[in-house]
Amino acid sequence: MGFIKRENKKFDYKPRYYQGEGNPYEIKQKFDQYRTTIGKKKNLKGKFNAALDDLKESGYRFNKTIVIIALILTLVFLFIIDFDLSIFFPKK
Repeated sequence: MGFIKRENKKFDYKPRYYQGEGNPYEIKQKFDQYRTTIGKKKNLKGKFNAALDDLKESGYRFNKTIVIIALILTLVFLFIIDFDLSIFFPKK
């Protein structure tokens, strides 16, 4: 069987009707071109600042009701586990 040498066939496929530029099979996210948080590698502080800047640009405002409900639930949880809140106040 050593006298028959076979090589792997190589295919150079080109789509028949595609006239655009670039690879038609490249997978990209839909909104990546609008995001400022993707791209060059940054450290943790840079990523956090970029995310905050992106949030400010979008005009997003937090809901005060959600924040108040979260604070009340946190205080209820601390009351249930008998957390001593006196550590936050100075002693007289």
